[in-house]
This record gives sequence, C-alpha cells and structure tokens, in this order.
Amino acid sequence: MSATGGIQIPSRLPLLLTHEGVLLPGSTMRLSLDTPRNMQLVRSRLLKGTSLKSTIIGVIPNTRDPEHDADDLPTLHSIGTAGLAVQVVGSNWPKPHYTLLITGLCRFRVSGLLKERPFPLAEVEQLDKMEQYTSSATEGITADDGELGELSQKFYQTAVQLVGMLDMSVPVVAKLKRLLDSLPRETLPDVVASMIRTSNKEKLQVLDAVSLEERFKRILPMLTRQIEGLKLLQKARKPRPDDDKRVLLVRKGGVIPGRQVSLDEEAEDEDGDDTMALERKVQGANMPDAALKVCLKELKRLKKMPQSMPEYALTRNYLDLMVELPWSKSTKDCLDIRAARILLDNDHYAMDKLKRRVLEYLAVRQLKTSLKGPILCFVGPPGVGKTSVGRSIARTLGREFHRIALGGVCDQSDIRGHRRTYVGSMPGRIINGLKTVGVNNPVFLLDEVDKLGKSLQGDPAAALLEVLDPEQNHSFTDHYLNVAFDLSQVLFIATANNTATIPPALLDRMEVLQVPGYTQEEKVEIAHRHLIPNQLEQHGLTPQQLQIPQDTTQDVITRYTREAGVRSLERKIGAICRAVAVKVAEGRKVTKPEESTSEGPVQEQGDMAAPPEMPIVIDHVALKDILGPPLFEIEVSERLTLPGVALGLAWTPLGGEIMFVEASRMEGEGQLTLTGQLGDVMKESAHLAISWLRANAKSYQLTNMVGGPDPLEGTDIHLHFPAGAVTKDGPSAGVTIVTCLASLFSGRLVRSDVAMTGEITLRGLVLPVGGIKDKVLAAHRAGVKCVILPKRNEKDLEELPANICAELDFVTAGNLDEVLNAAFDGGFPGTASTHPHPQLISKL
Repeated sequence: MSATGGIQIPSRLPLLLTHEGVLLPGSTMRLSLDTPRNMQLVRSRLLKGTSLKSTIIGVIPNTRDPEHDADDLPTLHSIGTAGLAVQVVGSNWPKPHYTLLITGLCRFRVSGLLKERPFPLAEVEQLDKMEQYTSSATEGITADDGELGELSQKFYQTAVQLVGMLDMSVPVVAKLKRLLDSLPRETLPDVVASMIRTSNKEKLQVLDAVSLEERFKRILPMLTRQIEGLKLLQKARKPRPDDDKRVLLVRKGGVIPGRQVSLDEEAEDEDGDDTMALERKVQGANMPDAALKVCLKELKRLKKMPQSMPEYALTRNYLDLMVELPWSKSTKDCLDIRAARILLDNDHYAMDKLKRRVLEYLAVRQLKTSLKGPILCFVGPPGVGKTSVGRSIARTLGREFHRIALGGVCDQSDIRGHRRTYVGSMPGRIINGLKTVGVNNPVFLLDEVDKLGKSLQGDPAAALLEVLDPEQNHSFTDHYLNVAFDLSQVLFIATANNTATIPPALLDRMEVLQVPGYTQEEKVEIAHRHLIPNQLEQHGLTPQQLQIPQDTTQDVITRYTREAGVRSLERKIGAICRAVAVKVAEGRKVTKPEESTSEGPVQEQGDMAAPPEMPIVIDHVALKDILGPPLFEIEVSERLTLPGVALGLAWTPLGGEIMFVEASRMEGEGQLTLTGQLGDVMKESAHLAISWLRANAKSYQLTNMVGGPDPLEGTDIHLHFPAGAVTKDGPSAGVTIVTCLASLFSGRLVRSDVAMTGEITLRGLVLPVGGIKDKVLAAHRAGVKCVILPKRNEKDLEELPANICAELDFVTAGNLDEVLNAAFDGGFPGTASTHPHPQLISKL
C-alpha cells in the first residue's frame, strides 16, 4: 500500500454493489448484504483474508431497482469509494445475510472489469489523496488559493452557522464542531454531506464530483437548505428550553470511525408527546375508577422510566391494552322478535328449542333492559349445527361474534392470562376476545367445552367457573390486567358433544339445551334448503346444470351416510357436484370450434365427449357410479333369523345407534362368556339377566340343552356384542340381554322389527335410561317399526317429531314380563297376565 506518491490503494479491488446508500470518503456506514455476489465476496475476501490489504474493498452504488434485480451484473457506476471493512457479523434470521461496517477511504474510477463471478473484480484508478485525512487543518486550503479558497471559506462559515443553530450539549453536535475545527478543508464536503440529511441522488452527485471546487459548489446549496429549514421550524414552534434538541435530528454515531449520522429536518414524536397522547386516551376510555387509578399510576411510572429499560415496553403494552378494552362500548340489540324468528328460520331448519330460547331472551330484554347475558350450553352430536346456530344468534341480536376453541386447552392461563411478572406474559383468551370485537356485549362461543384438558399448569375448567358464573363474572379478574372487568353483558354459548366429561361444578353454571340429531325428513329439507345450494355455489354450478331429486337425497342419507348430523351428507353432495363439474368442463372444452384435419379416431373421440344435456339429473344409477356401492344396508331383518339374537339401542356422543346382541350355548360347566369390549356396568347387566332368567325359568318354560329346568346346568353361554372394536358400557342394554337369552333358551325368534332399551333390576323391573330421542331416531333410520321403552321414559316421547311418532309403535314396559310379551310374536308364555304380582297390604 505504500508508494513514492503517497498512500495508495491496491490497483485491483473486489467490488461491493449496494442499494442502501452512498459511501463517501471519511464516513462510516453499516450495510446489510444478502445477494449471492456480495455474500461470496465477504466469505472469500474478508473472512478468509489474513492481510490488511484483503480488508480494502470497492463500494459501488447500485442504481438498479432492488425489486427488479437479476443475476446478470448491472452496469457499474464509474466512480466508487474504496472502503476499509471494520466489522463483519453474520446471521441466519430472517434469512442468511452479513452485516458489514465499512469506512470510506478515497474515490476511485473503474478502469476495467476483470471478472464477474463469483464476485466482481476490477482494475481501479485512485482519484483522491488519502494523506488529507491524516493532516491537520492548517495544512489544507488557504485563502490565498483564489476561487477555491473563497469557496472553502464560505463553506466553512456556512457549516459553523448550522452548528451554531443547534444545541452544543448534544454529543453529536459537539463532535461535528470538533471535526470542523480539526479536519482539513478539502475533506469537509464529504464529511458534512454524509452527516446532513440528503437523498442518495444528491450524495451520488457529491461522489461524482472529482474536483474539489465542484464538490464545494454542490454541497453548499444543501447546507443552505438545512439552515432555512431550521429557521422555519424555530418560527413555527413556540420557544422552549429544549427547542434546539427537538429540531436536531441526528442519528447517533460519528465519523471516522463510527456510524453515518444525519441531521434530519423533522423529528419523530418525543416521549413526552407519546405519554401525553396515552394519558388522553386513558382519560377518554371511560374505565371504572379502580382501573383508572391503576392506569394513572402506571402512566406516572412510565414517565419517569427511560426507554432503554425492559420494563418500559411491558408497561407501555399494558397501558395500550387497557386503553383498547371496551370498558363502556357496546352494541345496541335488535329486539324485533318477528324479524329474529324469520332470520333464525332462514338460517336453520328444525332446532325449535334453541330458537324458542333466543326469542324468550329477546322478549325479556324488551321488558327489562338490564338483563344479564344468559350462559347456554348446546349439547349434541357433531354436525348438527351447534356452532353455526351460535353465529346466527349473534347476527339475530345484532351483536359481534367471537369464537374461542377450547379443545385440547390444558393451561388455566389461556383463560385467565399470565401475571405480568413473567417474560412474554399476555392476557387470556377472554380479554383478548373482548379487545378483538371492541364491545363489551358480544356473543362468545366457547367451542368444545367438554374437551378441556388438565395439566401441571392448572385446570382451565376451574378457571371457567368465574367466567360462566352470573354472580361472579361482573368482576372477572384477568391475571394480566389485575383489575376487574365486567362480563355480565356477554352472551356465553358453550358447545359440547357429551356432558359426562364436563365437571359438575361447571355444568351447574350453564343452562344445558340438548341438540338431538336430525330425522331423515329433516335431513332432506336441510339438504335442499342449505347444503345443495351451498355446494352448487362452491363448485361453480347452477340449478340449471345439476338437479338432485328428493328420492336421490333420501337414498344418499339412508345408504351412504349414517350419522346424527349432516357433515357426511354435505361431503357426499360435494362429491356429486365435483363429478358433474368434470362433465360440464369437458363439455365446454369440446364445444369450442376447432378445425381438425384428420378423420376417424378424432371424430369418434369428439362424439364420446359430447356435452351432456342440461340439467344433469342424478338418479339411482348415476348415484352408484359417482359414490360407489352403498356403504350401509338395512340388515335388521336378515340378522334376526336365528334364536338368540335381539336388537338394542345405544347412545353415543355421535348420536344414537342400533346394537345387536347375540347369544349361543354349548355343553359345558355353566360358565358365562362376554365379548365385545364391554364395560363393568354392561357385564353386571348380563349377570343380572342370567340370574333373573334362572330364577324364573320354570315360569317361562326355559330349559337347558337336554331339557333340564336350569338353563345353565351343563351349558356354557356366550354373549357377544358386535362390533367388537367399539367400547361399550352402560345399563340400558339390560332388557335386550334378557330378550336375547330368553330367545336362546326358548328357541323362539325375536320379532325382526323390534328394538328396545332399558335398565333391569333383579326383581324384573325396567328402569328409565337417557338418550331416548337419539335412540328412537337411530331405530327409525334402521327401519325398525316398534320400540320398547321403560314406562318412566314415556315423557321423553313428547320431544319426538310428529312424523316419527306416527311411523313407529311404542311399547312402554314397567317390568320384564311386558318386554318379553312385546318382543315375541304371539306373546311369551308365563307373562304378567298369568302370573300376577302379589298385592302388598299394609299392616300399620
């Protein structure tokens, strides 16, 4: 680097192309490098180099738009700045890049490009002397140098005037003053141009000014503009003690070495302005006195806190949340009952109980405006519309709607939030939801409340006790807020598939509304009112292109889906629409006029792909072609062809199901074998049935395999409950087991159109069970004509649709005699009519 003519840069330099700014001699700037050429230069030259010479690189301003950058090397700017790499830092986030701190040394001109890859390497010619940055101010230009001396003196005076308008207590301003007094005059244009606020285009003009005289002429108007701008700011603002600090816009750093600094024209908002604006928001939030007192206390602490403290950001975020919460903002309810009924009927078919509850709430709100929001829980199988009806309720009331998914939540902080002492603390989902909707009376849907978990982080179901208690939620305290918030105006709607997994204390706080499965007639109506139009719209079809008759829809419901809701039905309709969409698209493609030069096979292919006639009507044949063979068959009558088989009814979270009970006997030692993944309660029901039949075997003429009076003497019994992979439990299969074993021991067939449910006792009584509506609907779906129910479940029949009650025969039984009499054709020998129970007479 040393030569007879002074300090020289290498004649060959690697070139760094930058979009971020213009590096001038005497200034320091930080560059972020992520292009392949620049990163390869850093890796090959700076990171692997061992000499001082390897740290000198050429910086060329890239004038090409970075968004339209390409792999080819752009046209190089002829003038660049040789720079000394001071620091290199690598990072992989958000993408691999290097951050380079570089100090400008002198100008150079590109004489010729030696190579382009892996990074540009050029032959350069040095244009500036580097000794000027090391000499003193007295060795530079003097007033005797003619016009150049006059320009330098004018430039120096203008720069001193600019500094004099600023506050010398600011460290950067004091440093600029020292540089003006210590550096030679010929270096001042580059140094000052790098410090004041100028555009990249203006800095590029300064870089291109090779002669010192031209450099002074280009930078003088920029200094004058800065001075005029400061004068205007001083006139526009009221004089304040810190006025000079406010008009000074200097980025921290310095020159040689350091970061590039800038005197900006306009300042960002000061902390005082921010806190004053925040204080105005706090006063205008209309929050309760307790919350206002906490906010003012935190605001007072914030004013005394420097921004560099970590707690500053935490306090600021807390105050921002407090201001954004809807302490007093609410929406006005739409209390028109007639309009609400029409809207609910248009959105959902059936669901009369839910609609009636919403209309009752509206009616009471008309009479009493300060009514607390009800806390409802919709319990029913999947796919029956629990979530969608919650959204319709919000639209009916004219309220905001927010859904909170609770499935799998196992941390109570999700409900109540984290305390602000923790790193990364945040409010719970309830407060976050209120912030999102912006009102204090929304409709909150707590989805899948029965699938809450429990872990070492607490029990979220216990945290919901305060939220869902009308006597407590008027002062709900989130751990993050640490002040009470009124949730009494929020309409909470929880959804669940099963109440068995909901803690009793939480279930007690909610008004449970059962949402049973749909009947086949209801599904047909729902399909033609909602599902089919929705699927046609989603697949770009019209009713003029596709028609699905009601008998086809009935076929899909009975033979391709077996569910309480309509989700599978919607998927099947979607499959039909996709198949028709293929036909329509192929027909459109063929109808386009295309000239064909060949004959024969091409003409035949066109005939095969002729557009179908519109509308395409889906019949049973087309249904089988699209959906394949039926998934479900009516198999009740086929499976009840042997003694020892009976049909029961079971309840599952997915709705009601039919359940076969099969029994067989063989020679043995009187053992009972139970299979089918049975729970303890169902096993006990089987033992109860065996004991009751053995005790009454003589009355009912039941015998073993050799005709003996004890059915188990020398006989082993095997009871099986298909399907074997499904876990089963509960007492409601008792009457079915008794009927199955009575059929086996008597050799008589159970009626093929009878299904039954009920719990039994050792005395032969039939006790009530739950899930009657779902079980009856399952029997109706399976084609059963007669259902045997406990007598005390007769009240549950009122909830059934009228058409179901008209198509089914119901037998209510109080004891097993009545069950057996109804389950067999012609009755069963030894029924209650021939063996009446003795009447008990009180002796008191």
